Amino acid sequence: MTTSYSDSINNWVTTSRIETLVDGIFAIAMTLLVLSIGVPDVSSVLNEAALQQQLWDLWPKLLSYALSFWILAGFWRVNHQQFFFIKHSNTTLITINVFWLLFIAMVPFSTEIIGEFGNYFTANMIFQLNLFFAGVLYCVNWVYAVRKGLVDEKLDESSKRMVTRSSMILPFLSIVALGLSYYFFAWANLVYLANPLIKKIIQ
Repeated sequence: MTTSYSDSINNWVTTSRIETLVDGIFAIAMTLLVLSIGVPDVSSVLNEAALQQQLWDLWPKLLSYALSFWILAGFWRVNHQQFFFIKHSNTTLITINVFWLLFIAMVPFSTEIIGEFGNYFTANMIFQLNLFFAGVLYCVNWVYAVRKGLVDEKLDESSKRMVTRSSMILPFLSIVALGLSYYFFAWANLVYLANPLIKKIIQ
């Protein structure tokens, strides 16, 4: 079976190259998250009590860091789940993944925002919208791959629907967290911890 010139143009990047780019972006984003914590800045006379107080004041940033790291790790894991089944690529799939990675790379920035200003709704809105668009594009990536026949031909319809449902969890949680953050501010981000539980329920 010969491959036409148009097919070569539309499939010039393999799925392995997409996964390599994804791994690189995630490695950088997850590493940069730690910079959102920062080192305590004690402007007054330094003593043991002052240092301990400054370290204690870092707990909102530490919580934001841990939560964002956990969310990114989940994104990375489910992306590999998708590409275990996605066997082919085209220019549209590449574009979807590039835009998805744009929002993934923004997570360190939005994490630092809620670490510094977690008691303001606007800061939480930035974080929630960042994760919402990342979640939507992740879902779009899978739906597009299924509709265009880019997934493994042996994959049954039940498995396709299961992955689709799983892909919709994070955008849903982002909307819930956005609504709750108007009242509970950064505490609303704990909603994301329900991801594994919801996944078990829908499966």
